[in-house]
Amino acid sequence: MTQSLRRLLTEIRPEAEFDRSTDFFGDGLLDSFDLMTFVSTLDKKYAISIEGTDIVPEHFCSFDAIQSLLTKYGVAE
Repeated sequence: MTQSLRRLLTEIRPEAEFDRSTDFFGDGLLDSFDLMTFVSTLDKKYAISIEGTDIVPEHFCSFDAIQSLLTKYGVAE
């Protein structure tokens, strides 16, 4: 699943090196606008609806965090 997430994130921020980061927001790779774009992309790709209470940087700061959130919504790849 990491490769799929990497592709999606790279479409949003092609210049970012996500593999070198453990905190996408702290390292300045993503901002709040990117987060909303990414959530919309995930919703469409996986046919889910991520709840507003789950749309916080902590759930999207790393590949592991994103995978954990997607698992909560029943996504397994």
